[in-house]
Amino acid sequence: MSLKYAVLAALLEGESSGYDLAKVFDVSVGNFWSATPQQLYRELERLDGEGLIEARVVQQERRPNKRMFTLTDTGRRALHAFAAEPPRPTAIRDELLVKIQAMDGGDPDATRALLEERVTWSRGKLAGYERQRERLLAGRDEEAFLRDAERVGPYLTLMRGRAFEEENLRWCERALEILARRETSPYPAAYTSST
Repeated sequence: MSLKYAVLAALLEGESSGYDLAKVFDVSVGNFWSATPQQLYRELERLDGEGLIEARVVQQERRPNKRMFTLTDTGRRALHAFAAEPPRPTAIRDELLVKIQAMDGGDPDATRALLEERVTWSRGKLAGYERQRERLLAGRDEEAFLRDAERVGPYLTLMRGRAFEEENLRWCERALEILARRETSPYPAAYTSST
């Protein structure tokens, strides 16, 4: 998938400036598709050139003029066609897992530090997801929101992001527990060199 469809999906929220889109992208779409602000601005230009979005200039007195982007009918059709296509299977590419795969015979303190860093990162990500969830629900319970909200796609992707990070956290905590047990066993095979 290209950034193109992630940007089109983000514009379903309504008209947005590039700056506002970058903020929305970071909070919502960024949960499952990352991009830098520079990549977003380049993609907006490309999509405008393809007629999938259109831009209008908003005059501002004390600030530079800004461009506001909206989906065109062509963009909506392209997004709907994309949404109906079967996705490619997810492939995990996680550098931490390569490091864990290679840890035997290495430094157990370094391995623990990597896992603890990921635990901290996952907890921070989950806290951010919780803030986003509260913002989306806006005082409603989940069932009422899912039944009555105009759009549920952002909430469903948020649910997936939360589940993903919760599993990352469970796995890291379990891995740390295993490493601690191995360290206290009389002969931790992973950390002794063969003679």
